[in-house]
Amino acid sequence: MGRISSLLSLGTLDGPGIRYVVFMQGCPLRCACCHNPETHDINGGQEYTADEIVEKVVKYKEYFGEDGGITLSGGEPLLQAEFATEIFKKAKENGINTCLDTSGCILNESVKELLKYTDYCMLDIKYSTDELYQKYVGCGIDTPLEFLRYLHQNKIPTRIRQVIVPTINDTKADTDALYELIKDFEIDKVELLPFKKICQTKYDSMGIEFPFGSIPSANAKSTKILQDNINSKLKEKIL
Repeated sequence: MGRISSLLSLGTLDGPGIRYVVFMQGCPLRCACCHNPETHDINGGQEYTADEIVEKVVKYKEYFGEDGGITLSGGEPLLQAEFATEIFKKAKENGINTCLDTSGCILNESVKELLKYTDYCMLDIKYSTDELYQKYVGCGIDTPLEFLRYLHQNKIPTRIRQVIVPTINDTKADTDALYELIKDFEIDKVELLPFKKICQTKYDSMGIEFPFGSIPSANAKSTKILQDNINSKLKEKIL
């Protein structure tokens, strides 16, 4: 059994193609920009078996095409690595592509077993310095970078994601620093997401403070320019 926060049948923003997205319950981090505070508590959500999840996913298989499949997101899927592994095993038995959306904050033997059944990984490198990680995430930068190194060594296609937050990491110097962290690894692409405050209502309803509540939303156009710049540098490196 595992604990699930919510399910999305036809997601288009959670990995390649059209995907069935499973938002898993529980997260050891407390990111200041988190959009899913309802997933923090490992005891929340609803219990499912891996079979129950995969049965739901199979019903949408015809919509996935060549690129789509199932994505495990969260929360943090690595917190329920054994359960996630069972889901991915059963998905692959049904010919369904698997994608892991993770912060890379845990790398133990259970997680390494999960990665054996992972076709694609979306890895959050939340900031480019350990100082910002400690201040706004609640962990250090070393484990996510070790996780990235492990993905590279095992040839798991990887997309790097980072939320661009005004006044925190929204300059070209910030994304240049991100490039320096990832340039030696094989990266499919970098996806920069403009910080938004649509989650404020969740925090209000839960009676907790949104740490970045006073920060303005990021400009989508400016974020796209930063994204194009870093992806261009990655492409030039490959050429």
